[in-house]
Amino acid sequence: MDDDAHEVDICRVCRAEGTHDKPLYHPCICTGSIKFIHQECLVQWLKHSKKEYCELCNHRFAFKPIYAPDMPNRLPVKDFVGGLVTNILRALKYWLHYTLVALAWLGVVPITAYRIYRCLFAGSVNSLLTLPLDMLSTENLFSDCLRGCFVVACTLCAFISLVWLREQIITNGGPAWLEPNVVDPLPQLNVVNNDPGGAAGDAAAEGGGVGGNVNQPQDIPEEEGNNGANQDAENGAQNGDDDGNWNPVEWERAAEELTWERMLGLDGSLVFLEHVFWVVSLNTSFILVFAFCPFHIGQFTVILLSLEEVFQSSKFEGLLTAVLGYVIIAFSLILCHSVASLCGLRRPKRILGLCYVVVKVSLLMLVEIGLFPLVCGWWLDVCSLSLFGATLKDRLLSVDSAPGTAMFLHWLVGMVYVFYFASFVLLLREVLRPGVLWFLRNLNDPDFHPVQEMIRLPVYRHARRFLLSLVVFGTTVLLMMYLPVRLIKWLFPSFLPYNVQLSSEVPVSELSLEFLLLQVVLPALLEQGHTRQWLKNVMRGWAVAAAFVLNLRSYLLGDVPLDGAENVYGLHLSYRVDQRNAGNGPQVNAAGQNAVQAQPAAGNAVGGGGAALGFQPYIRPRMFAFKILLLVMLMCVSLSFASFVTLTGPVFIGRSVMLLWMGDATVHELYTAACGLYIMWLVCRIGSVLASWIPLGWKGVAMKFFEWFLLGLKCVIVALALIGLVPLLLGLLFELVVVAPLRVPLDQTPLFFPWQDWALGVLHMKIICAVTMMGPNWWLKRALEQVYQDGVRNINVMFVFRHVTLPVVSCLLLAVSFPYVTAAGVVPIFVRSPDTRLFCLRRIYPFLLAMFVLIAGFIFQGRQFRLLYERIRNDKYLVGQKLVNYEHGKRPTKVPTKAMADTE
Repeated sequence: MDDDAHEVDICRVCRAEGTHDKPLYHPCICTGSIKFIHQECLVQWLKHSKKEYCELCNHRFAFKPIYAPDMPNRLPVKDFVGGLVTNILRALKYWLHYTLVALAWLGVVPITAYRIYRCLFAGSVNSLLTLPLDMLSTENLFSDCLRGCFVVACTLCAFISLVWLREQIITNGGPAWLEPNVVDPLPQLNVVNNDPGGAAGDAAAEGGGVGGNVNQPQDIPEEEGNNGANQDAENGAQNGDDDGNWNPVEWERAAEELTWERMLGLDGSLVFLEHVFWVVSLNTSFILVFAFCPFHIGQFTVILLSLEEVFQSSKFEGLLTAVLGYVIIAFSLILCHSVASLCGLRRPKRILGLCYVVVKVSLLMLVEIGLFPLVCGWWLDVCSLSLFGATLKDRLLSVDSAPGTAMFLHWLVGMVYVFYFASFVLLLREVLRPGVLWFLRNLNDPDFHPVQEMIRLPVYRHARRFLLSLVVFGTTVLLMMYLPVRLIKWLFPSFLPYNVQLSSEVPVSELSLEFLLLQVVLPALLEQGHTRQWLKNVMRGWAVAAAFVLNLRSYLLGDVPLDGAENVYGLHLSYRVDQRNAGNGPQVNAAGQNAVQAQPAAGNAVGGGGAALGFQPYIRPRMFAFKILLLVMLMCVSLSFASFVTLTGPVFIGRSVMLLWMGDATVHELYTAACGLYIMWLVCRIGSVLASWIPLGWKGVAMKFFEWFLLGLKCVIVALALIGLVPLLLGLLFELVVVAPLRVPLDQTPLFFPWQDWALGVLHMKIICAVTMMGPNWWLKRALEQVYQDGVRNINVMFVFRHVTLPVVSCLLLAVSFPYVTAAGVVPIFVRSPDTRLFCLRRIYPFLLAMFVLIAGFIFQGRQFRLLYERIRNDKYLVGQKLVNYEHGKRPTKVPTKAMADTE
């Protein structure tokens, strides 16, 4: 029986039996049919997988080195010196090569780009003549390099955007006037809208959110079509002069040959010099085509129209001039495209059309991503001037002093506002009946393609969207900022303005608290999942109340049965984009007495963007239009009231708490608002927990309270150690090692602020934890992972104290106390001079840190020397490796896989 079992032992890879020349090994814990393997098969698998352990049992394979018989016990000095020289020369070669790579990509490319840019925009012929000398100049190398990096980044982004836009046009097709031979596969539907709200809806529909926030169903313009990838390929096959035709096989082969290491020169070859030349040429071409030409065209137009003073007073003369140049280029391309169409020039017509699409998309991106958030940010600032006690004159002075910074800050505020508005709409969709927000774009729709809309829709449609979006967003800002602020000033005159000035009289470092608040406190609040659910419940409660008052529950929530009901209105529209035959058009099913039909724009359908669309039917009550108007008014009042509560509640609570804690000291409103917000969140959280306990009865509530009391006690104990003591020791150690030696002279006494040290220590602890979790596997990482997996509910206090708190606190206490004890207790025994004692006491912390770094460096170099010694010995005397079988209880010797692979 044993002989039969032995005969069936086969290799897990090649499924062959073992022979005398190729025996079978069992190098890991695996048993059964996958226990054995040939050494050659394992080596090939290790080369392919680039791993050193078994993927099934995670046991690391071990190889026993086989050296030549004539290998001495110790490596001769001659062999060691020869191997050392060889490795030094190899390292010197790599160092020179990588230095050349760094100089080429981080020096030559950015400096060349910036100096060419500066030469082109100098506006004189002398700069062109002196360009070769400027390239070789060593003046302002570092500053020119930094500016050149920005120029290179802009040109590379422009190039990548052009390639991506070309792929979008090739894959999804362009506008119909660019490809007139393509027939739209989606026949248009006639609109018969019996909904009284349809007229207002059409107007609001065109106000779809700029930047992809608010969108709507729109009619398909006559000059557009929905062109799929297959249709575009067929069109390209019919038109042999289409410059979009290319062979993907050749591109894939080129991509396989050209890797990042080869392109950047990290593979050791000098082929990257050719790529450096092409990158410099690409930068020059893009600067000339996309910056120089539009700017000078715009400058010529400004001079021709005598608008120099207007552009100079805007503080952004260069940007506005370049944008004006792009607008002139766009009109010129339209004119040239029309002339080429009249003359029947197919290839020039397509090239001009593609150029116009590129310019059009670029300008629309600038408007939607740049201009719209900037306008929203400025409108928010203007409406909130009274909130901060500022005037419009103050804002204009800030723009005059730092126009770039002011514009960036207002753009950033506008982007945050647009983002949260979109998040609010997404949350609102989860509450209301599908179809209520039909005029707002669903950002979760996978078929939402804003770039395709920029390519296909005409400019006037985008302009109409932009203007109506400004009306929608501007009205929202008035309701949520201006009106509540005026109401606060009328009801509580002394409540405003907010204090947003940093005060040096406060004993707490506001900069430290600001970092702590933004990095630790607010993210922890925003990451709470129940906070989102609370907001959702509040929205649903408002919708239920509004529906009850106005008798619009079926319209708003859609949870009313429709069987046998009269005046049922609804729509369910679905169609398939991939249907190509004439008989498979959109399918329209109307429910109720009056059928409602709608025409979705290609790629811009209602709420679906080209996928299946659905509107849940609803019961339409009497006086529907009047009730919708009341609903809109109620919504406006509710938004203003919610904003009023948000602007007053947290700040009032926070000010009251800060008054009890800090007295009459002026505190930044960021901290008062955050404090009040957290107190309100805590009260709501406790209330929701108590409400969930009520059905359990008094005994159940007592048990739950006892469980949560124990959990809270455990959390407090752990928090006092991990969030209190550890950050305090970290901040104090940082103060002693870095801050005090650099900022406090020897003739002055350093002052320590525990609260500030703790706040900075929290940030240091967060950074250390993040680096630890991303670093190698060691005891602290394993302990932190275990604590994270246990969570708050299953927290193990003994494990935390034994494996995290005790080792970390011991190390930090030793690092803080040992230098002080040495300087204050040991040094005075041997040193009599008071100045020397003071010097040792104040400089012992950085001195011990330097010694620790030096010792760690020596240990690291010692390990590297040992590895070098083994490598020289293996290169000269290693003849092979033998796989080691797994033996339970023994720890196998690890041999590098690379040496094993080289030997093979």
